[in-house]
Amino acid sequence: MSSFTLDDLEAIVASRAEADPDQSWTAKLVAGGQDKAAKKLGEEAIEAVMAAVRQDRENLVYESADLLYHLMVVLKIADIPLQAVMQELERRTAQTGLSEKASRQDP
Repeated sequence: MSSFTLDDLEAIVASRAEADPDQSWTAKLVAGGQDKAAKKLGEEAIEAVMAAVRQDRENLVYESADLLYHLMVVLKIADIPLQAVMQELERRTAQTGLSEKASRQDP
């Protein structure tokens, strides 16, 4: 089992966000702004969904890694720490998923 965590990924994204955009994909995404990074996140989400539908486990692992990485970049640009997302997940575990969903108001 890997000891690599999402906290590790967050730290790597943060350090690379300050690099030269000509030398770092992360820095290039950050320099391109939230629109570019969010579009890439969406593309990776679609690719992960397609791999899941095809039941392509190997590609699903690969695309899930891309998805998590691009999510971390989007969070970095938005200045939202991973801890905020984890706290929201923790809050949601205090009730069942069905109860949590039922408590949401329609937009």
